[in-house]
This record gives sequence, C-alpha cells and structure tokens, in this order.
Amino acid sequence: MTVSTPAPTRRGLHRAWFVAAVAFVAILGAAGFRATPGVLITPLHDEFGWSTGTISLAVSINLVLYGLTAPFAAALMDRFGMRRVVAIALLLIAAGSGLTVLMTASWQLLLFWGVLVGLGTGSMALVFAATVVDRWFVRHRGLVTGVLTAGGATGQLIFLPVLAQLAEGPGWRFASLTVAAAALATVPFVWWLLRDRPEDIGTTALGADPGAVRTEPSKVNAAVRAVTVLGRAARTRPFWLLAGGFAICGASTNGLVGTHFIPAAHDHGMAAPVAAGLLAVIGIFDIAGTIASGWLSDKMDPKVLLGVYYGLRGLSLMVLPSLFAATTEPSMLIFIVFYGLDWVATVPPTVALCRRIYGADGAVVFGWVFGSHQVGAAIAAIGAGLTRDHLGAYDLAWYGAGALCLLAAGMSLAIGHARGR
Repeated sequence: MTVSTPAPTRRGLHRAWFVAAVAFVAILGAAGFRATPGVLITPLHDEFGWSTGTISLAVSINLVLYGLTAPFAAALMDRFGMRRVVAIALLLIAAGSGLTVLMTASWQLLLFWGVLVGLGTGSMALVFAATVVDRWFVRHRGLVTGVLTAGGATGQLIFLPVLAQLAEGPGWRFASLTVAAAALATVPFVWWLLRDRPEDIGTTALGADPGAVRTEPSKVNAAVRAVTVLGRAARTRPFWLLAGGFAICGASTNGLVGTHFIPAAHDHGMAAPVAAGLLAVIGIFDIAGTIASGWLSDKMDPKVLLGVYYGLRGLSLMVLPSLFAATTEPSMLIFIVFYGLDWVATVPPTVALCRRIYGADGAVVFGWVFGSHQVGAAIAAIGAGLTRDHLGAYDLAWYGAGALCLLAAGMSLAIGHARGR
C-alpha cells in the first residue's frame, strides 16, 4: 500500500462526477438492452411459432447470467479495471443482439439473447454502480447509488417504446440491430472517459481525506476472490436474508413485470406499443423513487426502507390483475405511478447494508446478492410463461409475487437482529 499524492486543488466539479456520468450512460444502455426481449416475445411467437414458455426460457437464461456474472465482474474490475470490463461487455451485447437476425431455431435465441447478452449486461449491471461509488465517493454515496440505479429505469424509458415501435413497424430484426449499434457506439465513450480509480489521475475520492491510503488493483485471481468472498458471506445470517429478499425483488420486477407485462396487457386487448409506454412511465417514476431512496439511505436505517418498499410492492401486485383492460384506465395509471416509485428503490438500501456489514468486500457481496435477484427473476420469467401456457392467464403469477413480497418485507426487517460476522 502506498499513499497517493492528490492533484492540486481546482475549482469546479470533482472528477468523480464525470466518472459517475459515464457510468450512468453505460448502466442506462445495459438496462435498455436487457429489457428488449419483453418487446420481442409476441413477434417471435408470431413468426416462428415458438411458445411463450420457450421464449421465456431464453429470457430466464439472460436473467440468470445477468445476475451470476455480477460478482465475477466486480472481481474482474478489481483485477483489470472497470474500463476494460465494461468495454468488452458492450462488445458481447452487440454480438449477441446483432446475431439474432440470423436465427432459424430456438436454441440460437437461447445462445444469443440468453448467453451473450446476459453475460454482457451482467458485467455492467448494478454491481458496476456499487464499484464506481465505492472507489470514487465517500460523501453522497447513497445519493449517487440512487442516481446510478435510476440509470436502469432511464434505459427502460428510452429504449422500450422505441423498440416496441420498431418491432411493430420495420420488424423485430431492425429492433435487434438498433440495440447492437447502440452498444457499439457506447464503447469509445467508455474507453476514452471512464477511469478506474481516483489515484489514476492523481486525486482522491470525493469527500476522502487528502492523505487517504491508495487502493491497489487486486492481484488475486478474480474467480478465486469472488468465490472466497461468497464463502465468507455465506456463513453469516444477513447474507441469506439479503439474498432471499433480493431474489423476491427480482422475481417481482425484471422476471414478472419487466418480461410479462406487455404480453399480459396484450391478452386484454391492449396494443404492445401502449403497454411498452406504460412500462416506460414506470421508468419515469422509478427515476424519482430511486434517487429519493438513495438520499433516504444516507439518512435512515436501510432495513426499514427495504421492509416498507417490499410491503407496498406486494400489496400493489395483488391488485394488478383487476386493472388490465384494452384501454389505459385511470386505475392502471395509479398503479403504474405507485409501482414505478418502488421499482428499484430497493437497490440503494441493499448496497448500503452490504457495505455496512461486509466492508471492503461489500461490492462483491452485493454482486452475489444481485445474482440471487436475477435467479429469482429467471424463475419468475419461466414460471409466469408456463402459467400463461397452461392456465391461459397470468393471474396466479401476479398473486404469488405479491405474497412473496410481503415475505421479503419481514426478512428485511429481521436483518437488524442478525450478526454481520
């Protein structure tokens, strides 16, 4: 360990804000790219005759890899730097999305959207946000975590309505190529502007002591470190409470609403672009809700925030089946606003708890907790698809997710009574 020599003080914004801005753009893109399959379910079914369950399996693989890649991506960022990992991730997304236009069989959908896009988006998901915040910020950590997390909602806001229109107009292939082009266009932006550590440019993290000890890149094998951290965390009760709650979070957001809201609304006569627009509205309110959650995480006990968020989400999902209609009724708009405020508001307090309990391993631990989020999302995605195939409706999926959210509320409140180590 060596002590860094900070750069001379300059007026203006700290460089940390510029790094956060670049991270925001990358996270924005990752969320939009990952959410695209929800728009493609109906077009793929119509063209190839693949069942909802088959297409949902590709989404499930995508979701699992999106999550399970995260802890290894966090360790890789420690070893090789954020810039390299994110640039390679964007190239994987471009390849996976672009190759889908050549598909002739369902296994190719599993490979391209499931594996390649899943690995790419997982490498620049919320664990990337946690890493940026841990390295570049001491002050405003909760707020910046909320802003970066909101990048996911913004990506959904920007991409979903556009891609839905492209899929219904020029076709789903044009939509896939648009995603590939957007991912490629982001690579030089990340390579030129993202920096791995404050010490790389002779400064310190925002709010850090000027004489802070420099953090050196890890020389430990990334996979070994990720697994070692998991082994330590798995021996503590808070890890399982956080992971279990976050698995339910994934099931009730990305897995269910993010994947199946559009086809569920279509079942009730609503046009796909209209349903995609409603998801985009969720994104608008999620931005406000997540930033507010980040600010509150700096001020309040994070476990209490999680308990409130999960409880309110569970109640709202139990009401949703009665709100679907061919047109956008006021009651559905109320749900969209309410649910949007809660969509990923769970992330800032979860990151704060991982940091508080596990210290320097917090980002990698959050990677594993986020992995459980995506496993839950994958189970919900395939489960809801099979429910629709066999029962002809999604109602049971909505009620089940609501009940699980109430369970997650209780698990979150119990974290305060468990020992961290």
